[in-house]
Amino acid sequence: MAVADSVKELVPGAGEESYAPGSHPDLPPPLRQAGPIAWVRDNLLGSPLDIALTLLAGYLVVTLLPPLLNWAVFDATWSGETRADCKAEGACWVFLKVRINQFIYGFYPEAEHWRVNLTGLILAGLGLWLLLPRAPAKGWVAGFTLVAFPVIAYLLLDGGYFGLTHVESAKWGGVSLTVVVAVVGIVISLAFGILLALGRRSNLPIISGLCTAYIEFIRAVPLITILFMASVMLPLFLPEGVNFAKVLRAIIGIALFWSAYMAEAVRGGLQAVPRGQYEAAEAIGLSYWRSMGLVILPQALKYSIPGIVNTIISLVKDTTLLMLIGIFELLGMVQAAASDPQWLGNFVEGYVFVALVFFIVCFGLSRYSQHLERKLDTGHSA
Repeated sequence: MAVADSVKELVPGAGEESYAPGSHPDLPPPLRQAGPIAWVRDNLLGSPLDIALTLLAGYLVVTLLPPLLNWAVFDATWSGETRADCKAEGACWVFLKVRINQFIYGFYPEAEHWRVNLTGLILAGLGLWLLLPRAPAKGWVAGFTLVAFPVIAYLLLDGGYFGLTHVESAKWGGVSLTVVVAVVGIVISLAFGILLALGRRSNLPIISGLCTAYIEFIRAVPLITILFMASVMLPLFLPEGVNFAKVLRAIIGIALFWSAYMAEAVRGGLQAVPRGQYEAAEAIGLSYWRSMGLVILPQALKYSIPGIVNTIISLVKDTTLLMLIGIFELLGMVQAAASDPQWLGNFVEGYVFVALVFFIVCFGLSRYSQHLERKLDTGHSA
C-alpha cells in the first residue's frame, strides 16, 4: 500500500479507474480556447494595438456604411430609361441598365451577340470541368483549353469562316474583349515564360544570355511603352501588305511583357526543386526534355503557383491600359459611355461596375490558387 500511495503522489491520476477506448468521447474544447470567442480574442483583442484598430474599424463601419447603403440601395434609382428618371441624392443604376449591352459586347453587332455568348459558354464549361474534383480527362481538357480554345474563340468572334459574318476587331469591346485579351495573353505568356525560364537556366551560354537579356530588358520597361510600340512600331517591321489588327498587336504586346514576369515566377519554382530530383532523372536515363516534362516542371509549377497567379491577376487588371491605345475594353467602354452628354455625372456607377467585375475575377483566381496549393501540398518542403 505504501508503494501504491507513493506512486499516486508522484503520478497524478495513477491508480484511478481507466475506461475502454471510445467509452468516453472527447469533450469539445472550452469556448475560451476555440470557437468564436477565442477567434475574437486572438484576432481582434489580442493586444492594445489590435483593440485600437478594432475600435477604429468599427467606428468607420458605423460612420460610412449607412450613407453608402443609402446611396447605393435605399435612395438609388433602379428603373427608368433616361437620366431625368434618376434621383439627385442616390445612385443612378439606370445608367448600367441602359448601357449594359455596350459594356458587355462593345460595338459588336447585336444580331451576332450569340457568337460572344457561345464563346463565353464554352470557356465557362471548360473552366467548370477543370474545377470539378472528379471530372475525367482533366489533362486533355486543360490542353484543349490552352491550345484549341483560343483558335475556336477567334474563329467565332472574327468570323469570315463557315458562313459567319466577318466582324472587325475594332468593333470588339467591353467585358468580352477584356476576357479574350486576358485569356489569350495568359496562355501565350505562360507558355513563353516557361521556355524563357528554362532558357535562362540553360548550360548553353548563348541561350542563357539571350533569355536573361530579354527578361531583364522587358522588366525594366513599362507596359504602356510596350503597348505603344506594339500598336505603332510593330507594323513597320512587317512585310509589305501584311498587317495585324490593333487588338492582335495589343495581345502580342501584353504576352511579350508578362512572359518575362512568368519566367521569373517559374524560375523560382525550378530553383526550389531539390537537386536530387535532377540527378535522379539523369540517373534513370531520361533526356533533358523528358526529365523536365515528367519530373522537374510538375514540381516547379507547384512551387510557382503563388507567383504565377499573382502575375495572372496583374495581367487581368492591366488590360485596362488598352484604352490608352484606342481599344475599348471594359473600362474604356465605361468611360466612353460616361462622356455621353446625356449621362454626364454618372461615371461613379460605371466605375463601381468595373470594380465589381475585376474583383470577382481576381478574387476567384486567388481563391482557386489557394485551393490548388492545398490540393497539391505533399506535406513536405524542398
